[in-house]
Amino acid sequence: MTSSDGPKGGNGNQSTRAGVRGARCVALVGPFASGKTTLLEAILARTGSISRAGSITQNSTVGDNSPEAREHAMSVGLNVADAAFLGENFTFIDCPGSVEFAHEGTLALPACDMAVVVCEADPKRVSALQVILKQLDDAGVPHIVFLNKIDTSPIPVHDVIPSLQPASAKPLVLRQMPIWENGIATGFVDLASERAYVYREHASSKIIELPSAIEAREKEARFQMLEKLADYDDELMEQLLADIPPPNDRVFDDLSKELRDGLICPVLIGSAEHGHGILRLLKALRHECPTVEDTAKRLNLDGLKSAAYVFKSVHTKSGGKLSYTRVFAGEIADGATVTGRSGHEQRVAGIFTIRGEEAIKRGPAKAGETVALGRLDSIHSGETIAVGKTAIAQLRVPEAPQPALAIGLGLKDRKDEVKLSSAVAKLIDEDPSLMLEHNAEMHQILLHGQGEMHLRVALERLLRKYGIEVVREKRRVGYKETIRSSTEVRGRHKKQSGGHGQFGDVKLDIKPLPRSGGITFSETITGGAIPRNFIPSVEIGVRDYLTEGPLGFPVVDVAVTLTDGSFHSVDSSDMAFRQAGRLAMTEGLPKCNPVLLEPIMAVSIAVPSESNARINGIISQRRGQILGFDARPDWPGWDLIQAHIPEAEMDNLIIDLRSATAGVGSFTFGFDHLSEVSGRLKDQVLAASRAAAE
Repeated sequence: MTSSDGPKGGNGNQSTRAGVRGARCVALVGPFASGKTTLLEAILARTGSISRAGSITQNSTVGDNSPEAREHAMSVGLNVADAAFLGENFTFIDCPGSVEFAHEGTLALPACDMAVVVCEADPKRVSALQVILKQLDDAGVPHIVFLNKIDTSPIPVHDVIPSLQPASAKPLVLRQMPIWENGIATGFVDLASERAYVYREHASSKIIELPSAIEAREKEARFQMLEKLADYDDELMEQLLADIPPPNDRVFDDLSKELRDGLICPVLIGSAEHGHGILRLLKALRHECPTVEDTAKRLNLDGLKSAAYVFKSVHTKSGGKLSYTRVFAGEIADGATVTGRSGHEQRVAGIFTIRGEEAIKRGPAKAGETVALGRLDSIHSGETIAVGKTAIAQLRVPEAPQPALAIGLGLKDRKDEVKLSSAVAKLIDEDPSLMLEHNAEMHQILLHGQGEMHLRVALERLLRKYGIEVVREKRRVGYKETIRSSTEVRGRHKKQSGGHGQFGDVKLDIKPLPRSGGITFSETITGGAIPRNFIPSVEIGVRDYLTEGPLGFPVVDVAVTLTDGSFHSVDSSDMAFRQAGRLAMTEGLPKCNPVLLEPIMAVSIAVPSESNARINGIISQRRGQILGFDARPDWPGWDLIQAHIPEAEMDNLIIDLRSATAGVGSFTFGFDHLSEVSGRLKDQVLAASRAAAE
């Protein structure tokens, strides 16, 4: 047999021609290093969108062509490109696999009709796959699995599927089985059509006779596929029970319907690097991918005259801001007025086709198409927009995850201080999982992100795009101090230098308060010992001192009572009594047995259950206290570990956590309480504080 398994697909010109249906949008998602960007290259090459597939190692891919992606040899942002296949148009969104950049993919999912989950046939990556599949299930996005690198898989596919099934809430339905010769995957059998194919390097597979050696295994695999389909089709179940072979058309219809209804997750196989399985994947997408109308209905956007969703913002050096947008209803033309969440009207200044980092000007965008809209400065990622002056209901989009790591930003050039906030605001507009904090108490500017690489890339972009070079600083810990004992103390401020002098005299009672008692100030002045108009100034002086106590840190949980004092009818003033209050605290607080306090965070750690022992060790090494374990709701095989960990030990926790869980562990945290620090650790903290002050 010499016939191929179908035409090669469209050429570059087809992308400008209306397809049979509106253009579809497909997300390529999957764990880190699973081959998504390579798969995008293979798709673009097979459809004729590019002349040949690029290589990541040679820095020649359409996707991952930013300097940061090239430098680190990984996806650090979305890659978007159009392709046409058999007269139908598709936009592919290649989402980063690293959890540190995953929020970009999360924001893109509402724009997509379906997703292709790219993964390896490796049971060790089940937890990473589960994170992806759970996200798709929560978003309601239909999806198929593409088992990549099948040519190098050491495990038979029929053994891989049961090991991967725990990662999916839906049945994994194997649609293809590989043909092996001498340990090499030379082709595959399509279980729906019962046709066998032999792979050809970067070309269409060739139909061959079904090898007799695998006939029995093929029949068994096909029956298992049909059994899973029959769980949702009574007629098919009756045919199987009666041993009546179902027509192939019926099998394809069932596969398509049950995928779109979110009942199953079909599994295809191939090798993106060698172009194997790409045509079969494209044909599956052409026949089974939901239409834009289907997706609009799923998102409750059907029936609207105009609706579009912005999933990515990019600030270019010369062209201003671009908003990557999927149109669900109506048409958006250049110059059109659109309205987003805030109700502010924005005028579109240019419409562009996106290919990697290249933006090509084009005409109006119709329903189904994915484009970049120019200069929508007040529209942000995750917003639903419409043509006109009236805002429409917003899609529910997951919020950015809580930052997992923070670094201090010190400027090499002080003149960049004004530019810094504006530049970082643009970075955050592009990537909402970053956060900037001006911590007044710590006198530090903090950049929060999802991990070490996430923050490193942000700083590289800050330098490349805006010319701002920063010095990384360690995040400062919010130590406090309090007192254990009480004292009474007198503070007198007296100064005479010709003319009116200064005189203020106060007596204070200083006592400790229970933890979280705050700072209280009261007075029991009688007999006019101090005029009442000076009492607020005493309180100001007291609180001035408490911003930095005898150990050098802000003081908490102290009660101060003004009990007595004296004044001078001429020389007393607000400033004099403020100074008297501060002097009394300066003398009295060191006598109250001051102690150092450190903040303790309540941490909730989510990990696969088999990682618990390693996580317990990490918590103990960080002076943490484990409070308990619970099963993670709706996450089979995962646990939530509750713990208290000192803030000083939180730095790089996410790095150790991901290292112990193959990159999938995560945590949330919040301040819980202050705890006393003593002994050698206290001495180290105080010594470091004194050294920093010098």
